[in-house]
Amino acid sequence: MKTEIKRILIVDDSPKDVELAIAALSENNMANEIIVAEDGEEALDYLYKRGKFIDEHGFPAVILLDIKMPKMNGIEVLRHIRNDSKFNLIPVIMVTSSREEKDLVESYKLGANSYVVKPVDFNQFMEAIKILGQYWAIVNQPPPIIL
Repeated sequence: MKTEIKRILIVDDSPKDVELAIAALSENNMANEIIVAEDGEEALDYLYKRGKFIDEHGFPAVILLDIKMPKMNGIEVLRHIRNDSKFNLIPVIMVTSSREEKDLVESYKLGANSYVVKPVDFNQFMEAIKILGQYWAIVNQPPPIIL
């Protein structure tokens, strides 16, 4: 039986943060495929297999979701994910620069699995992403996705 390598979906409009996240995950020798969506609409396109993601298959093991993005913010994306039975069991980690209490509370009310404020320090950011990747894509055992 072939074991499928779990995907990580990074949803972030900051190319620098995406690059650092990919570097942190790669530095840890994680073989997970990483999919990047540059905004909330693109994240939903990936999940619903639309647009440039029409030929994609499978679901991510975890979604690392920024809040402050153009077109559709992370809170709106989380709301869509949790309201759709196809996706509502996928772990969603809010990885954001927002320290606003309303964002934190709303994220948990909508079913975020975790809320991580992006550290300003480069090394702390790299370490935080490594830990998130290891836990959610390797250690954590999610429920099966039922279609």
